[in-house]
Amino acid sequence: MPRMLDVSDEVRSEIGDDEADRLLAGDRAPASYECTSCRTPGDTDIEATSTVLFVADETAVLAFAHARCIPSQVVPVSEEQLAGAVRSISQAQTGAPGPGAPNTPTVPASPAAPAAPAGAVADPAAQPTAPGQAAILGITCGLVLHDKVGHASLVVEPTGPVGRPGSTSGEDEFLDLLQDAGFQPVSDLNETPDQLAGWSVLVAMGKLHAILQPAAAGGSTGWWQAHQPLQVTEAWRMAASQLSEVTMYAVPAGMVGRQPREDLLRQALERAVSLGQVVAASLPLAGT
Repeated sequence: MPRMLDVSDEVRSEIGDDEADRLLAGDRAPASYECTSCRTPGDTDIEATSTVLFVADETAVLAFAHARCIPSQVVPVSEEQLAGAVRSISQAQTGAPGPGAPNTPTVPASPAAPAAPAGAVADPAAQPTAPGQAAILGITCGLVLHDKVGHASLVVEPTGPVGRPGSTSGEDEFLDLLQDAGFQPVSDLNETPDQLAGWSVLVAMGKLHAILQPAAAGGSTGWWQAHQPLQVTEAWRMAASQLSEVTMYAVPAGMVGRQPREDLLRQALERAVSLGQVVAASLPLAGT
């Protein structure tokens, strides 16, 4: 029986026309699944469903999501990161693997520090950087109100100065680098920043995996990747799913710090905004 599946052109080009046709005909697609974005049940017989293909260097994994949560797409990931996410996907749902993909494949992890859930202490690994050491990007998740509407947000703060490649001056150019990439200075925390083309936030099985940026050769590549996928709160996940985007704020080292509650996080962000030390953008959800 044909399924209510959407297989995008980029997914079709990766898995091939024969595999795509088998999915659409219902031969390789599950009748029921757990949405890899919102983690609630889905039914390909009665609900529009997106095919989402995670592609690493040697492994590919096909997952399923409600079409209302995310569109059908290809999500480039590293072999290391594809591990934790695949274990979660394999345990929670029955999926049709892409060509050459084992039934229990693997999602990327990067040298960045782990993030912190809303209302929790930020990155335990993101300690202040000693002179001469490379800065680590710490991330805190929380809901930030934009005119009384809670937006799933990420606050990115390095542990030390971030300079341009090759720079030895020690000058912190973190915000300048992000503005070069399209992030905009924040003057009012109640305003939702514009969406930034090419960037996205990868949430798989209710966990934060990575922030993706445009790759030079096309597609996406990891800008920040969690050492271990972070379990976000239900409120954060629901806000991100409902709006299909996440607000990313970035501040210089030491500007916001570790805040145990969302009200304190907002106060710290407001202080940083008053000092002109915040840039932001709205990033669409990617992957699951």
